[in-house]
Amino acid sequence: MSNEGIQEISGFRTRVIVAVLHRLFAFTRGMTLGVRAACFDEQGRIFLVRHTYVPGWYLPGGGVEHGETVAIALAKELREEGNLEINGEPHLFQVYQNSRASKRDHVILYRVNVRQTAPRAPDREIAESGFFSLDQLPVDVTAATLRRLGELSGERPKQEIW
Repeated sequence: MSNEGIQEISGFRTRVIVAVLHRLFAFTRGMTLGVRAACFDEQGRIFLVRHTYVPGWYLPGGGVEHGETVAIALAKELREEGNLEINGEPHLFQVYQNSRASKRDHVILYRVNVRQTAPRAPDREIAESGFFSLDQLPVDVTAATLRRLGELSGERPKQEIW
């Protein structure tokens, strides 16, 4: 079997596992909470990630685990997904309901200035990552990411649904 075939099978398995975990969390937790960040470098470029298990480019982030504060989860996710350190204070932008994941899932979005300590090497979770000029985004940026960028720029009103 070719490497591409193996990667497709691995990606499918990961998507199935993620879907099962979301359903499990819906039964075992009253609410799920995630953090994401619009991360800007000194040149005003946005940091995006492309995962191995879902198509498209996203703002970095992840779940707030049991016993974690939102601030700790935010710093951890940015470090894990991009080797990013937060410069200054994160600015809370909006809290969204992510009804696509579950009716009990919420995402907290921050706007942060960051510094990358080293380029992020691809692995089993992150296929690619990088900083992009807002007028030269990758072709397959997700619709939700584009909506968030429109809200951040003031080109569209803030929404409450992710």
